[in-house]
Amino acid sequence: MSGNLVETLIGAVVLLVAGFFLAFAYSTGGVGSGRVSGYELQARFNRADGLVIGGDVRLSGIKIGTISAQKLDPKTYDAVITFTVDSRYELPEDTALKIASEGLLGGNYLSVEPGGSDKMLKPGSFVQYTQGSVNLMDLIGQAIFSATGAGNGKDKEKGDDATLSPLPKAN
Repeated sequence: MSGNLVETLIGAVVLLVAGFFLAFAYSTGGVGSGRVSGYELQARFNRADGLVIGGDVRLSGIKIGTISAQKLDPKTYDAVITFTVDSRYELPEDTALKIASEGLLGGNYLSVEPGGSDKMLKPGSFVQYTQGSVNLMDLIGQAIFSATGAGNGKDKEKGDDATLSPLPKAN
């Protein structure tokens, strides 16, 4: 009987410690404070790969906002991204947005490049200048094809029975 009591107490201590670690990670990780209060703006992109609701909106690498919604425009088939910008930051009307990557394996975020206009964007307005995400696999494929000369028609000049020359023998 005392063995069951010891096991129960050890289990309770383990659960208490695990709960403490979860509470600590939640409070220091910024999970609860990810949303930014401010004004909403919208933008249209031809591609919005990798953007997620709750993702960062950054200006000069500093988070100034949060992506709050995504939808597909059924008429133009563009991705319409709604995001919130901290009210401390006013953006000029000629601000440009682009979808940038945090790295080769990282996620994507919305990068803000402010313009030079004296007029500022009003809440709810659309940002006119946007650049969608770049498909990494397409870029790699283009680089491989351009480096090898594949797909440029040179193979067709030799005919279908063209063979590769053997490799030279090593000494």
